[in-house]
Parts: sequence; C-alpha cells; structure tokens
Amino acid sequence: MSYGVNARELYKALARNEEVESYETTVAPWLDRAQDGYRAWLATAAEDSAWWAEKEAEPRSEKLMWELYALHRVSDRLLLTLQPPLDEPGSPDPQPSLSERQYLDVFTALGMTPSEDRAAFDPFLHEIVEVEQADDSHTPIEITEVLWPGLMLGRLLFNRAGVRIRAGIEHAQHGVADRSPLYWTFLRRHRPTVDLSQGWGSNSQWRTGFRLDYRTPAGDRLNVAADHPIDGHADLHPDHPNNLSPEERLLTPGERRELLRHRCLLRTPTAADALTGSPGWERDLMPFDWRLPGIDARPHNSPNAG
Repeated sequence: MSYGVNARELYKALARNEEVESYETTVAPWLDRAQDGYRAWLATAAEDSAWWAEKEAEPRSEKLMWELYALHRVSDRLLLTLQPPLDEPGSPDPQPSLSERQYLDVFTALGMTPSEDRAAFDPFLHEIVEVEQADDSHTPIEITEVLWPGLMLGRLLFNRAGVRIRAGIEHAQHGVADRSPLYWTFLRRHRPTVDLSQGWGSNSQWRTGFRLDYRTPAGDRLNVAADHPIDGHADLHPDHPNNLSPEERLLTPGERRELLRHRCLLRTPTAADALTGSPGWERDLMPFDWRLPGIDARPHNSPNAG
C-alpha cells in the first residue's frame, strides 16, 4: 500500500542535500506530500496493543516497524546540529542545519507530541549526551540542560530528549555514559552507535525493526517486540543468563538492565579487566532481544538499576 511518501526517501534526500535551507527544499515538500493515510498508519503504533504480532493485518505490521525505523533515522540526521562535536579538531559541521522548532514541526505534523518536560532524570525519556562529574560519587543524576526535545507517538516512545547531566560516578561516569556505544541508534555526532542495520546492504539495512517502548498506566514496557512470534525470538530478560554471549555474561544483571534502559553502559563494567580479553566487546553486545515488561521496567533509584 502506498501513502505517497516514505521515510527512506526523505533520509536519502537529506543525505544528498547539503544546503543550509534543507527544511524548505527537502523536508517541507516531503511533508506536503504526506497524506492523511500515512499519518493514520503511523498512529497504528501509538497504543501498546500487540499490533506488531498481527499477521493478518494489511499492510503487514513488519512494514510499519521498518517505516518507524526509517523515520527514526531521519530524526537522527535532523538532530546532528543540536549535538556536541566529535572530540577531534577540525570536525566538519553537520548538515542539514535545522532549528529545534523546525525539528518539532516535522514530527508534530506526523501526529507526534513533545514528551513532557520533567525536571527529574528519567531514562525512558532522556538520553545522556554529556556528563559533568560531581565530586561526591553518590550524587544522583540531575539534568543541567536539555539539548533537544523528546517525542512520543501516543504511548510509544519515538525519540528521547538529549540532556546534559551532573552525577556522581556511582550513577553515571564521564566518558562512559556519554561516549560509550549507544545501542538501538543509527547516528550520533559525538559518540559511536550500534543498530541492526549496520553492515547490511543498501536495501537490506532498511528491513530493521524499530524498538518499541511504551509508557502505560501499569508501567513502562521496554522493547516489547523482542519476543515477536513472527521473528521467533525467545522471551529474554537481561537478568537471565540464558542465550547470553560470554561478554554479556561478564556484565552484572544491573549492568545489563542499564544497557537495556539507557541503551548504553553508565560506568566501567565491574569485569572490565576480564572484558579486555575481547577487543571491541563494547560494540559487539547483542541486547536487541532483551525486554523488560510491566512494572519491572520502571526506573529505580539504586545505581545498578539505572
């Protein structure tokens, strides 16, 4: 079924277009072609209704997961100018250059809403971009600046807000929480990223499913499609040692929960010395089938819970 536009088309147009006026020349015309049917299709994902497992739905649910993934890659590219530069002299400025207002205009036009502005740090809503290390190692995470807004599609998290934080090293470590590989993410200006599209060809990479996190009255549900019956995934939990790689087994249960909640590690792992025997282990973890259902996925106050 065709809706007149697709996010893959927009992403490729943005990658080709290095003009400062990319919003007017590339994004706005694409939005003008987006019909009501496209927005209604995206809205199918707004509720935690197990829509991803409906085999008889047309268009197929997997196509919506692919489209949400492609749309998230558009978001990644549009956010580059709101991120700190690489820690390398002479790093080029990213293109296109969009304001925060223009960024929000793109996605609110597609039925999304900015996530609520919360003073307290919440790993469901906030992505750590930079860490200011507090002198007291037990100082809890506090937000010092919001760099870009978060977005929700109904109860579905589309994108977390990027934040600068101040925290003690027991909660978030400078150089790890803000510079270690960020999973379930395609592109960041200031840190490495890992998602399941990387390493695939120009067509196959776009058959990557979007991570589905829902904030519901009963609690947060993280990566709920990880047990997708169509894909044959097992119902995995980061606390369970089954089906974990040797490197993942070296992480504590708390560190694995942090990786799922925050999409990155927050501190140097307890077993760092043992992990040095596996060069590149930071990018080779495979948490993509982990999930936390129901109330167990709510943020906790202990350092190991994230």
